[in-house]
Amino acid sequence: MPPTDYDLIIIGAGPAGSTTARFAAEAGLRVLLVDKRQELGAPIQCSGAISGHGLAAAGIDADPEFIHEAIYGFAIYDQEGERTVHDYRLLKPDEYGAAEGKKPLGYVVDRRRFDRYLMTQAERAGAGVWLKTEGLGYQPTDDGHCTVSLRRYNQDLRLTTRVLVGADGLQSQVGRWAGLQTHIKITELAGCLQFIVDGVETEGLLEIVTGHEWAPGGYAWVFPKGHGYAEIGLGVIATMTDKPAQWHLDKFIRQSFFRRRFANSRVLEVQGGGVPLAAPLRTQYADNLILVGDAARHVNPITGGGLHTAVAGGKIAADFLIGHLGDGLPLQDGALRAYQTLWLEELGEKMWKLYGIKTDIFHNMNIQQRDRQLYATMSDYFSPTSEFKKI
Repeated sequence: MPPTDYDLIIIGAGPAGSTTARFAAEAGLRVLLVDKRQELGAPIQCSGAISGHGLAAAGIDADPEFIHEAIYGFAIYDQEGERTVHDYRLLKPDEYGAAEGKKPLGYVVDRRRFDRYLMTQAERAGAGVWLKTEGLGYQPTDDGHCTVSLRRYNQDLRLTTRVLVGADGLQSQVGRWAGLQTHIKITELAGCLQFIVDGVETEGLLEIVTGHEWAPGGYAWVFPKGHGYAEIGLGVIATMTDKPAQWHLDKFIRQSFFRRRFANSRVLEVQGGGVPLAAPLRTQYADNLILVGDAARHVNPITGGGLHTAVAGGKIAADFLIGHLGDGLPLQDGALRAYQTLWLEELGEKMWKLYGIKTDIFHNMNIQQRDRQLYATMSDYFSPTSEFKKI
């Protein structure tokens, strides 16, 4: 019989949940990681870009198992095609490049393999892993623990844990069990679509195209995918257009200043989903419960990027819980607020600042001014001197 009593039960085996599980298990905590899916990383809903710093800070090796392509910088375009380039092969040639002794700035990863790799690292650290396991609810108990109800292979189970970690994604069900406000407004949810294509040249840069003409409320992108493939995609806010994301992506491919570059492209795969461009949750904890990753909206509100913030947040959560549980501190009556305070200090305050910048831009009803603001903001955001370069 499997154990029924744990220090941590983590619902959601994406990057945030698996990272939390790995560090907690390495510290000797009894950890169970569960996910309702039978295949991690699916469906793919993001471009899969992450910085080398983001991987290293979370103790993740840049393993060829999950890397599609190395990245060396950024090219940010306005809607007419003017661009600002931050190519670290030129900015810091002694440090960045493809030659021996040099390194990439970041990577585009295969999300299925990346998520599986992180889950495997958690399992090898000692965490139990259950897939095809659905969370049904939780209940704090008088002894300071909580019970968690799960359904695994059509069998209902009740387990005991000291802390439940919700890493179950956007509009977290775990958070709703605790009465947390996890709902996201449609005005802050980008509908994203991307094509995996053959026949489009790339130059080792993440290319980002701003402008209402191509992506109302968001931006378009062209990312290297490795093996001669590329990702062409965009995100739009539904309240800023009466057309779906596919209509805008087709228009971008056919009519933008990239149209000649895309002329011979062949679509091999279609991926899409909703990406939050929202503020972090104001409350990310309850009795015996914390939220991490997308569940707590630990997503960059300017770029929609969530991989870096997910693994960073997972490490913050694990470090906090290792210390908190090790010291025998209380887990109810607001005691886990200290987790949110730590997260704000290490990551969250700058995410809130980014949210304020994004809000100011899109509250400007003058489209031309707004386009200029977004282009300038994105150009500065990806610069080597940006205060947000670790977010």
